[in-house]
Amino acid sequence: MLIELHKELKDLIDLAKYIGEIKGEDFLEIGKIVEELQSLYLNFYDYKETDIEKLLQRYNEKLREWLKKAEETLTPYEIVKITRHPQRFTLIDILENVYDSYMELGGDGELNLDPAMICAKALLSRRVGDEVFFHQVMVIGHEKGHGEEFRRGGSATPWGNEKALRYMKMAETEGIPIHFFIFTPGAYPIEDPPGAAQQIAMNLYYMSKLEVPTVSFISEGGSGGAEAIGLTDIRLMAEKGYYSVISPEGAAAIEAKLKEGRPPREIVEKMAKNLKLTAKDNLELGTIDKIIPEPPLGARRKDYEFFKRLKYELIKATDEVVLQTRSLKMLRRYALSKQSTESFKYFVNWNLSEDEREILIENRYNKYRKMTQWALLESKGLLKSVTEKTSRFGQKIVYEMKYNILKKSQRTFLKFWEELVSESSLIIKPVSDPVKSVYNLIVGKKARPKVKTLTEIEEDTGLYVSPLALQDKTVTCPQSDKYGCPDLWVPDLYGEFCGVCPTCGYHFPLEYKWYLNNIFDKDSVNTFNDDLSSGNPLNFEGYAEKLRIARKETGLNSALLSFEAKLGGISLVAVMLVSDFRQGTVGVAEGEKFIRAIEFAKLTRRPFIALVHTTGGIRIHEGTMGVVQMPRCTMAVRDYVDSGGLYMVIFDNNSYAGPVASFLGAAPYKFALKSTRLGFAGPRVILETTGQAVPPDYHSVENALKRGHIQGIWDRRELRKKLFFALLTMGGPNLYYR
Repeated sequence: MLIELHKELKDLIDLAKYIGEIKGEDFLEIGKIVEELQSLYLNFYDYKETDIEKLLQRYNEKLREWLKKAEETLTPYEIVKITRHPQRFTLIDILENVYDSYMELGGDGELNLDPAMICAKALLSRRVGDEVFFHQVMVIGHEKGHGEEFRRGGSATPWGNEKALRYMKMAETEGIPIHFFIFTPGAYPIEDPPGAAQQIAMNLYYMSKLEVPTVSFISEGGSGGAEAIGLTDIRLMAEKGYYSVISPEGAAAIEAKLKEGRPPREIVEKMAKNLKLTAKDNLELGTIDKIIPEPPLGARRKDYEFFKRLKYELIKATDEVVLQTRSLKMLRRYALSKQSTESFKYFVNWNLSEDEREILIENRYNKYRKMTQWALLESKGLLKSVTEKTSRFGQKIVYEMKYNILKKSQRTFLKFWEELVSESSLIIKPVSDPVKSVYNLIVGKKARPKVKTLTEIEEDTGLYVSPLALQDKTVTCPQSDKYGCPDLWVPDLYGEFCGVCPTCGYHFPLEYKWYLNNIFDKDSVNTFNDDLSSGNPLNFEGYAEKLRIARKETGLNSALLSFEAKLGGISLVAVMLVSDFRQGTVGVAEGEKFIRAIEFAKLTRRPFIALVHTTGGIRIHEGTMGVVQMPRCTMAVRDYVDSGGLYMVIFDNNSYAGPVASFLGAAPYKFALKSTRLGFAGPRVILETTGQAVPPDYHSVENALKRGHIQGIWDRRELRKKLFFALLTMGGPNLYYR
């Protein structure tokens, strides 16, 4: 009996400390209670057993009462503290208490490719009446550990995310569902191969069309690190979890413009509130699907009732994903209604047929396509809205007829005649020519676009001179000490030199209008969706004013331009992230404009080019509304590439974080101009996360090429010619001019 009382006392001490660490030592008299309990623990055997029982009962009642009071006054930042607390449950706890059995793959503990990322084959049982059924699942998730340094707090390395991708593919091969568990403050921000940003982009690209049901559970969701395993059919979230574009401390440092040191506590609290990072916030924003309830102040390692509830919710969520692929809607509704209590009325087979796998992928695309659309600011009346929808529907019919019916039949017919003519040209030619002429008259002869030659492209002169060229002065090249570059006459530098030092090739920044006017054919650029505007979906304090200033100074409504253009006579669709508008960061409007543009390129069978004038990542003021643009846009990229399109990205200046770790990094062809800085996180973030300072050239374009993150380095003076050559030689036969 004494042993049990001693154990109960230890649990009460842990609970009292936990309340104090979450709410602060000045919460009620929690500090005093901790001292009294510790004194009782030290002098445990000096008390009578009956006295200990009475004391423990009194302390237990008081702590349970204070626990409820603590829950009632919980703030967003205190929820963050709960999520990070060492007593918080981890993935290992879930594997041991939710699943019936499991086997970790790729090693365990320190003997692991990346101990922060766990992959395991697991069995999950459900009871239906007197029968017990077992499901095989693949479990993939972050392991924070309980203080083990080698876990890095759940920050997965690039090779950890690569390991996750490998076992996703294994689960797909075996046809079993995947359960993802997100317990990460963020990805480990290093560029070592395969690279943090590039690997996250690869994961998102592949997850968009995984042919098995996927369910994720979020406890701690830190930006791109969470998205690396977060693109799933259903997203569950712990009631006391957080999911955010950035940590409150990181946002506070940016808001306070700190270069070093810790931001003040009051700013951190304010940022936690502004970021709308709680489960309740994310459910209202539509970035998650369901909240899993937790006990007061959150579930901990020994909260077995919580694990029981989580097991039920995981099974039910997987059932829902599977049943949504089945054709009879009434049966689906009935089936789900019968699974609405904490017991199961019947068994759902999680194996999918070929048709059901196609529906699964379609459902997933539609789910993310609709996400965050409610937050769009688009100034249009009813008449304009109806006109645009009618126009899009008409375009879809026209291009479907043109490419999938008429052109396809024309190609088949011409191929047949060409083969027939080549075999017996002397005999058949007099007959075949009249027949072909009649066919072309009816169907329409295949018109070749008027495409220029490489020589003509090289002879084209610039159509636009940067306003910077009007400055009557000289500048010194930043690399003059290394290469002995002479001072540069500004009118020449920003005129015929295209902002490039002729001695060393250093690229000075140029305004975005230079690219629009010098890369593409004269008068061919035609922007669209200009009225799509960045909004303030989180009501982030001060953000609306920042947007107003950005609109006024730039004349733009968002950081992304979408436009049609021609290059050497080849028609294409393009987007451009512009540094002038909030450092080229991405939010809801930018994500939606990107998706609409690439869908338009797919419909019209044109090449799609993304020019990155600069991007500073996902806009923190839009929270997870910005973060989910990563999976949304990447899914659109995958759909376009799979349809046979040509997608190219051209990086310039500085390109970092979320966009590089998703829809930009997922491009089959990526090139960068000289002097570009390219990576996942800046030097300061890397230093704070890893404790290691990186060399000055860590994010250089040369290192990006060595690591395989891009396919080539281009000179701005040759950008038009290089792009034209790429359009002629890259991409498949599905492009209109092929």
